[in-house]
Amino acid sequence: MTASAVSIKLPVMINHAILKELEAVVGVDNLLTSKANLVCYAYDATGQSFMPDAVVLPANTGEVSQIVRLANKYRLPLIPRGAGSGFAGGSVPVRSGIVIHLSRLNKIIEIDAENLIAVVEPCVVTGVFQEEVEKLGLFYPPDPASLKFSTIGGNAATGAGGPRAVKYGVTRDYILGLEVVTPTGEVINTGGKTVKRATGYDLTRLMIGSEGTLGTITKLIVRLIPLPEGKKTMTAFFKTAEDAARSVSGIITSRIVPTTLEFLDKNTLACVKENLGMDLPEETSAMLLIEIDGDPLILDRQAGKIRDACLKNGAIEFNVAANKEESDSLWKARRGASPSMLKFWPGKISEDIVVPRNKIPEMVTRLDTIADKHNLTIASFGHAGDGNLHVNIRVDKKNAEDMKRADEAIKDIFKATVELEGAISGEHGIGMSKAPYLKMQLSDSEIGMMKAIKKALDPNNIMNPGKIFD
Repeated sequence: MTASAVSIKLPVMINHAILKELEAVVGVDNLLTSKANLVCYAYDATGQSFMPDAVVLPANTGEVSQIVRLANKYRLPLIPRGAGSGFAGGSVPVRSGIVIHLSRLNKIIEIDAENLIAVVEPCVVTGVFQEEVEKLGLFYPPDPASLKFSTIGGNAATGAGGPRAVKYGVTRDYILGLEVVTPTGEVINTGGKTVKRATGYDLTRLMIGSEGTLGTITKLIVRLIPLPEGKKTMTAFFKTAEDAARSVSGIITSRIVPTTLEFLDKNTLACVKENLGMDLPEETSAMLLIEIDGDPLILDRQAGKIRDACLKNGAIEFNVAANKEESDSLWKARRGASPSMLKFWPGKISEDIVVPRNKIPEMVTRLDTIADKHNLTIASFGHAGDGNLHVNIRVDKKNAEDMKRADEAIKDIFKATVELEGAISGEHGIGMSKAPYLKMQLSDSEIGMMKAIKKALDPNNIMNPGKIFD
């Protein structure tokens, strides 16, 4: 149903006159107000749901600017949204308002192979972009597990990472510049097409990870690198999670930085095995998925050193994928970890933490202790090479006692993370889910500085309110 044929009762905050103004900007077909349409933009991967008052689909930066100016004029909450695949409630309209869905800004504007850069709109799907640049022998390393549907703009807004972060870094390391519509509707350009830039405050970095609270990203300049010539994929299986965790440091101290170094514990593996039919050696309680890339002439030697490090730390089996098909099969299992768990644990709670790499064995041990303490089943997997673990708690969300114990477990998990000099979010952001725990990580002074920046840029608090610390 379009704005010109609205039949639902609209809240006082957004009336028909405002809807007409929005319609004049984006056209009748790109303004959604029916309940059937709005519900599609009410939730993200957390399962939390809050209905917006309207959804607009702008076609370009100019339309985004006009929408923002209207929202600021009428003091309406404005929530930028891409694929809505986040795990922290960052894109849900917790205070209703207008969802600005950027799906029409989905073009690869430029790929400059000579300067190793590309210019893209925010709703370019990450995996699609990777495929396009690889056709030219180029490489865009950031690879969140959701790369087949998440967007580059969303990755930037949440500070997303991925398995390849251990060697190549995260999304923020590949963003050279941004076009951003500010909370008052101005269009600014941060950074640029050069790798070096020392001209005042780094506004690009400020915007990355701000989760739509400081502005709306409408264009990104990203850095590319040459595509590696070769790669090898390996698996190592262990009797204990602690042995697997110790192997991570063992590999790094062998003077090898793998492309990826992924960890899956026994509960994760059980779900993957049941869902995807993955074969596992007997007595397996943990697995490492390891990948290296670069000059084919040195990959065999590096694989040998990795094998030695794993066996030294108790690996019961070590394998090297013989071909691309075997490698793809292994990655299917890894990327299928969360979907497999959702199939058998439909009510699971997912958390994202990161600790220094050498603290992973202790964190794994603490997770077991926390699970026992609260009589819960906890599974963990993730990017062990950079200390990033995705912790999943099996619960029945309709059971109040279950949820109470889970809440206490989450507090203990975050407490342990901070004690181990880690962070309560590695790559999913804070959103609304982790906002209550932010003071466990940051001082009042640090939060106060963030709030001051927010107030200065968004004086009417229209941009994605209720997120991070609000």
